[in-house]
Amino acid sequence: MIDKGSVRVIFAPEFNLLFMARPGAQQRDNIPKAALNKENWREALFIFSYLRPYRITFMLGLLVIGLSSMTTLAFPYFLKVLIDSADAIRQGQATIQPGTIALGMVGILLIQGVLSFLRVFLLTQVGGRALADLRKNVYQRLIRLSMDFFAQRRVGELSSRLSSDLSQIQDAVTFMLAELIRGILTLLIGIGLIFFISPKLTLVMLSVIPVVVVFAVIFGKYIRRLSRDAQDRLADSNTIVQESLQGIANVKAFSNEWFEIGRYERSLRLVVELSVRNGKVRGLFISLMLFSLFGAITLVVWYGVGLMQAGALSFGDLTAFVVYTSFVGASMAGFADLYSNLQKTMGATQRVREILKETTEDVEDQRVEIDPADRLTGDLSFKNVAFSYPSRKEFPVLRDISLHAGAGQQVALVGPSGAGKSTIAALILRFYEPDAGTILFDGRPAGSMTLGTLRSQMAMVPQDVLLFGGTIRENIAYGNPDAAQEEIEQAARQANAHDFIVSFPEGYDTIVGERGVKLSGGQRQRIAIARAILRDPAILILDEATSSLDSASEALVQQALENLMRNRTSIVIAHRLSTIRSADQIIVLERGVARESGTHEQLLELPDGLYRNLHRLQMDMD
Repeated sequence: MIDKGSVRVIFAPEFNLLFMARPGAQQRDNIPKAALNKENWREALFIFSYLRPYRITFMLGLLVIGLSSMTTLAFPYFLKVLIDSADAIRQGQATIQPGTIALGMVGILLIQGVLSFLRVFLLTQVGGRALADLRKNVYQRLIRLSMDFFAQRRVGELSSRLSSDLSQIQDAVTFMLAELIRGILTLLIGIGLIFFISPKLTLVMLSVIPVVVVFAVIFGKYIRRLSRDAQDRLADSNTIVQESLQGIANVKAFSNEWFEIGRYERSLRLVVELSVRNGKVRGLFISLMLFSLFGAITLVVWYGVGLMQAGALSFGDLTAFVVYTSFVGASMAGFADLYSNLQKTMGATQRVREILKETTEDVEDQRVEIDPADRLTGDLSFKNVAFSYPSRKEFPVLRDISLHAGAGQQVALVGPSGAGKSTIAALILRFYEPDAGTILFDGRPAGSMTLGTLRSQMAMVPQDVLLFGGTIRENIAYGNPDAAQEEIEQAARQANAHDFIVSFPEGYDTIVGERGVKLSGGQRQRIAIARAILRDPAILILDEATSSLDSASEALVQQALENLMRNRTSIVIAHRLSTIRSADQIIVLERGVARESGTHEQLLELPDGLYRNLHRLQMDMD
C-alpha cells in the first residue's frame, strides 16, 4: 500500500494501518520539529512522570505489545509448517495433520486479536488519563501566568499548545510508543528468523530491500514537501475568502468584487499548478516503487527458487521468508514516519515545558475565603509610583504618581490617550508590580495580601465587555458563582438589565454567543455591570464604560453605574468629562504625570489648565 507518497509501500501489519489513521494528525502539521539530542530527550522524559500513577497498566500494555509482536511473527512460521506438511504427507512422514495446523493458526489469530485489543485499550486508557492530568496541569499553570506573559503571546498560539501539542504528546504515548516497540521487535526478531531460515537468501534480501526503502524514504520526503506547499497555497486562498467575506461591506463599498475574484483566481491557479506537479511526482514515485518493489521480490523469490532446486530450501521456508521480509520491510519503512513524529513530539514537549517552567502568579487554586482581618473598606493610595511595562522598560508609563481614594469615594482619571490611565487600573488589580513607590490598600502594602484576597474584593467594567459564550445567567453569575437566582435577578434590576433579559423568549437562559455578539453594546455593558454588582466589591474600576454607546444606551448604563458606584470606592477612567462632574476627585494625567487634581469646579477655575482645555474642546464638539 502507498500512503500519501510516504514510505509504506510493502505489506504493512495492522498496527501500521492504525498509526496512519490516528485522528487529528493533519491538524498538527504545524508543530515545529526538534532535534533528537540528549538535552531534548532529557526534556521529554517529564512525560513519564504523568504515567507514574498508571504505571501498572502501562507496564501491562508494554507486555502485551511484546506478546502481540511474538504472535504476529509466529504466524509465518506456522504458515511454513502448514505448506511443508503437504510434502511430508506425500512422503508419508507427516506427524501433524494440516487441519490441526490450520486450527492452531486460527488460535494464533484469535490470540493476536485479543492482544491487539488489549494493547490499544490499555495504552489508550493510560494515554488518555495521563494526558488529561497534563492538560489540567498546563491549563492551571497557563491561567495563573502574569499579564505580561499574555501581552507578549497570541491566544491562538497558546490554544495550539493546549490542543495540537498535547494531542501530539498523547499520540506518542498511545500510538507511537507501541509502534516504536513493535517496529524494533519486528525488525530484530524478523531479521533473526529469516537469517535462521536461509543466511544466503537473507544476504540477498538485505542487499536489495533496504535500498528500496531508503529510496522510498527520500522520495517520500520530497513528496510531502510538495504536499505541504500545496496545502499552504490552499490555505492562502482560503484566507482570501475569509478576509473578503469578513470585510464584505468594504468590498462592496469600493466596488472591488472584480479585484477579489481576480485575487482568488490567481491563488487557485497556483494551487492547481502545485497539485498537477505533485500528481506527476506521485505518479512517477508510484511507478518506480512498484517496479523496484516487485523487482526486489522477484529477485529474492528467483534466488529462493534456485535454493529450493538445490535442496537447500523448502517451499514453506521460501513462503515464510517472503512474509517475514514484508514484515521487516514494513518496519524499516515505518521508522521514517516514526522519526518524523518523534521530532514533532520533541517540539511539542519543548513548547509545553516552556509553559510549565514559567513563573506563575501567587493565586489560589480554590475559591478565596476572605479572612475578616483582610476585608477591605476601599481606602486606596498610590505613593510615588513609577512604572514601565516589562517589554518596554526604556519607556516609562507612570512617573512619580501619588493619589488617594478614600473609602466610598469616586476618583476619576482623565487625560489624553497614552497618559497612563489604564495602567493605573492594571496596577490596582496587580496585573503588574510598580518599579518604584508603594500601593496601599487600607493603609497596608499591596504585597501584604495575596492576589486572590485583593482581586476577590474588586470588580472591573471595561469599555470592551467580554461575555463568555454561555447564557446570560452564567455571565452575571461569573461575579459570584454561588449566587442564587434571586440574587442574580436583583443585580440585573440594579443594572437596568432585567427588563430586556425577560423580553427574550429564553430569559436568563438566553445564549449570548461568542463574546456576546447576540447582544447590543448597551446590553453587554449592563450585563457586565450586573456581574460587578453581584460581586459586591469594595473597589470598583470603570474603564471608559460608556464611551462607545449611543445616547439612549448611555443614559441607561450611566444610571446603572450610579447604582453600582454607590457606597463603593470607584476609580473611573473617562473620556467624556460630562460623566464625572460629580466625582469627589479628578486627577488629570499627561505623559504619566499627574498634572492637576481637584473637583470638576476647582479644575475649571485653573487658568490654562489641561482639564479646562479638554472640557472646552468637548463642549465645542458637542
